[in-house]
Amino acid sequence: MTEQQQGLHRLNLLYAAAGCLGGSLDVDRTAQDLADVLVPALGDIATVDLAEAVRAGDEPPKMLGGGQLHLRRVAAVRDSGCWPPGFILAGIPIPPLPDGFEIRNLQRGKTMMAFTRAAAVPAAGDFADVMIPPDAHSGMGAPLYARGLLLGLVTVWRTGSAPVFDREDRKLLLEIASRAALGVDNARRYTRERRAAVALQRGLLPRAGTDTLAAQTAGVYLPAGRGCEVSGDWYDVIPLSSLRVAFVVGDVIGHGLSATATMGRLRTAVQTLADLDLDPDELLTHLDDLVQRLAHEADPSRGDPVGATCAYAVYNPITGCCAIASAGHPPPAVVTPDGTVDFIDVSPGPPLGVGGMPFEITEIDLKPGSVLALYTDGLLNRRNRDVTQGMEWLHDRMAAACDTDRPLEDIGHALLGDTSSTPPTDDIVVLLARTRTLAAEATVDWEFPADPAVVAQARNLTTRQLATWNLDDLAFTTELVVSELVTNAIRYAHGPIKVRLIRGDRLVCEVSDASNTQPRLRRAHTTDEGGRGLFLVAQLTRRWGSRYGRLGKTIWTEQPTHEVRR
Repeated sequence: MTEQQQGLHRLNLLYAAAGCLGGSLDVDRTAQDLADVLVPALGDIATVDLAEAVRAGDEPPKMLGGGQLHLRRVAAVRDSGCWPPGFILAGIPIPPLPDGFEIRNLQRGKTMMAFTRAAAVPAAGDFADVMIPPDAHSGMGAPLYARGLLLGLVTVWRTGSAPVFDREDRKLLLEIASRAALGVDNARRYTRERRAAVALQRGLLPRAGTDTLAAQTAGVYLPAGRGCEVSGDWYDVIPLSSLRVAFVVGDVIGHGLSATATMGRLRTAVQTLADLDLDPDELLTHLDDLVQRLAHEADPSRGDPVGATCAYAVYNPITGCCAIASAGHPPPAVVTPDGTVDFIDVSPGPPLGVGGMPFEITEIDLKPGSVLALYTDGLLNRRNRDVTQGMEWLHDRMAAACDTDRPLEDIGHALLGDTSSTPPTDDIVVLLARTRTLAAEATVDWEFPADPAVVAQARNLTTRQLATWNLDDLAFTTELVVSELVTNAIRYAHGPIKVRLIRGDRLVCEVSDASNTQPRLRRAHTTDEGGRGLFLVAQLTRRWGSRYGRLGKTIWTEQPTHEVRR
């Protein structure tokens, strides 16, 4: 080649390197792109070695001299022929490097190596067998050096009749290596930030599976991949009073740490509101007000939108009824025990943060063994599907995956499908719940007039029922709880008064009246004749609380049934 042709060739190689390097935010992919652009344009063999810490997103250790540098070969490309036995290929760690002047200069990012095989093999000794191709006659290496950090090394070899590397070749490799180092460092920093965001989001999510008398649940979370940041998708399973359970799935607008932080605030708010035993529509109304306040507090200069979609469902294992409200969220799906798949026809309200619009409750009866699926829109939008196509795909996939005895976690992974080749461009959350119902004999209820004489009757009925359930060890405590709650209802509310006992993994006692007065736990003075009822109830039970209905309120208590009482 003439000098002019060589100059044009080098210029074209620089142009090709500028076009492909830095196009990926994956560290290994960037290293592979570097090796691909060098072969066969600059050499016959190219290898790229990176520090293990760089591949994990961390900064490489600042070391000087030979020894164990904790490098791993990430890319190895050969133009033709087979790799010799023992040569280090991609995925294999690099053995300790011999100390020397060239290694120290590489670690300082000051120079590069250029050598022939005849000179390199005697100096390297046994190290040459695994690091130097036996058919290569000359090579050169350059540091991947950025921001004062040695990220790795790139080495190029020539074989056969190709000329020995000259000074212009070394300058060209150094220029390409400097550009590649910036791409590797950007990918490393992205890996670190994404890892932190994913760790934060996973830390904010609950445990993957729960198993209660109401339902068995499994949650699956898949963060976005290949250049997309994690967002604010979340799920939650919240135990409520009277053995009920709430299922929550939400999706915060935006990506990155800001969306993850908003998700954490919304999840905490949902848990707090759920403890108040609010109806699904009322809970979403309060959550909508919160999102509007968060949007008002957000820094307008950052331009981060604040909003979310959410589906909130409350399942009652006593009646088998599930009440669902949606704030701009995709409709849940149900697979009945006979394998029929249906989407629940919810009345979707506006997304959270819009304000001014009501939310509606949709109630459905779920048979025991039904699988309720709540999910985010990332599941429907995969592979560039529109919403209609996504729902058709989900219908067919659930019909095929939801076997009666198949674990819910396996069903969740089956819905995600193969993500190794085509990672999602948006986060995906799937929450699956296999419902259960209590037997009819596990509950009993009575209704009394607002007459002080019925207190003794309520105690006697409670004692008899506990004996029927073989819970005599709880008779004294429960009798006292029922007596205090019924007495308070007669004294401060008005009839009729309803008492219900529920036996499960814990004993639930409910007393309902027609008053909306909030019960208040207070400390009675020494000379007070009353005011100790709720204090005794709180001390004798594991949990207690109150919830409001359309007509009055219900005070409930919980006691463990598995503990041996003396």
